[in-house]
Amino acid sequence: MSLRRVTNRIGPSLRRKAKLLQPIPKKGYDHFKTVTPIDTGNAKSKTKYSTTRNGGRITGDYNYANRLNKGYSKQAPEGMTEPTIEHIQKEVKRVL
Repeated sequence: MSLRRVTNRIGPSLRRKAKLLQPIPKKGYDHFKTVTPIDTGNAKSKTKYSTTRNGGRITGDYNYANRLNKGYSKQAPEGMTEPTIEHIQKEVKRVL
């Protein structure tokens, strides 16, 4: 079996997987917002998502973002980042 023949079969499969992975950063953002605690709604409304070349970026534009992420709120004792990372890892495993 030649290398070219193997590559010709792998290429389409890799492209399909890459296409399935594309929505995962946005799904991570959606999950992050669902685990963000709600008091006044400020944290959720000031949590933004922007696309980057490598996927996406979640930004908490409020002065107590780190505090919430360290488990300050009883609504999110694990913070938001760790549960979101776990969610993204599950999504990636599901796709691959």
